[in-house]
Amino acid sequence: MSDQLKIAMLSIHSCPVGKLGSKDTGGMSVYIRELARELGKRGHSVDIYTRAHDPAEAQIVQLGGNARVIHLQAGEVEPIDKLAVYSHLEDFACLLEDFRASHGLQYDLIHSHYWLSGWVGRRIQRWWDVPHVIMFHTLGAIKNAIGVGEHEPALRIRAKRELVGDCQRIIAATDRGKLELVSYYGASPERISVIPCGVNLELFQHIDKETARRSLGLNGHKILLFVGRIDPLKGIDRLLKALPSLDTRQNLKLLVIGGDEDSLPEVERLQRLSRSLHIQDAVSFSGIVEQKELPLYYSAADVCVIPSYYESFGLVALESLACGTPIVATRVGCIESVVNQGQNGHVVEDNAPPRLADGIDTLLSDSTKSADSIRASVNRFSWSNIAEAIIPEYRSVLEEYH
Repeated sequence: MSDQLKIAMLSIHSCPVGKLGSKDTGGMSVYIRELARELGKRGHSVDIYTRAHDPAEAQIVQLGGNARVIHLQAGEVEPIDKLAVYSHLEDFACLLEDFRASHGLQYDLIHSHYWLSGWVGRRIQRWWDVPHVIMFHTLGAIKNAIGVGEHEPALRIRAKRELVGDCQRIIAATDRGKLELVSYYGASPERISVIPCGVNLELFQHIDKETARRSLGLNGHKILLFVGRIDPLKGIDRLLKALPSLDTRQNLKLLVIGGDEDSLPEVERLQRLSRSLHIQDAVSFSGIVEQKELPLYYSAADVCVIPSYYESFGLVALESLACGTPIVATRVGCIESVVNQGQNGHVVEDNAPPRLADGIDTLLSDSTKSADSIRASVNRFSWSNIAEAIIPEYRSVLEEYH
């Protein structure tokens, strides 16, 4: 086995260089992009295949040394709903094989992200006779069990059950995620490895709070922050309902970061809710913010709130803590493994508005924790550490396969 691996990553419905915070571009895209860059730094070769969605985007986009994104035209070159991508998967697999063959490429393994990519990964795994690793990122059966937001189709649930039995290894981001794969999809526990997601500690750093606030024009308020997709599953309405009962509500501002044109109906629903609660002047829907600007917002905030019903991991938690800002969060994703209650945040049992309000008030009334100590709590989640954990998994799969 060569020391330098050649990896084909698949992220078909979501482009890793797309706008973060839009409907289908979030934590998974960050994960793929950052992991590929770290693997490339170590001399491994990573090609990320995704569906062409923007005519202005080059077919090949370099992410750094040895890592690149390759756009393949399957269907119209425009954003389409992720379920509509399903009808293009066969074409995508053939286009990928054509690209590989015409460029004389050979890969040691396939790492698919999400079930749509897994479908293609299974197909080309049989053509190439190399191992197939999958990370699902979100589980449709869990979303359906929660019963909030868009119902996940039976096609997705069925396809995922087939994939957990066909692939050589599944990467889960949390122990809870592993248990959910076993209980909801019948996955074999011995086939699942738990490796967390990471955070870019060079980008997400603490900025002096007053400096950050002056840059954003936010002086004179207590600042709460939400960052993520504008989706019912994120529980933003529960956070809005918590605001009127906060002790500091007279001097408070909530910034909601995320959402694109596809999110307008949900944004409008939340704005109507804000008006009905008479908090519209305290809530700002700021839309998508470039990732490089997010440290300013995290640093300006007193508390970052994660009121989600479900998160597969929750990268926002790591980003906020890396910037020295404590979090209030429900028991989702990575939260219980990263939050030291009362030290770098507050975990609430669920997103009931009174619980969120109590957690926020608790943190707002305690400003004794230093940004440096909060940041130190996530140092172990550097992407360098995550890449170092992934590589042995790849090598183990290769050894078992051959």
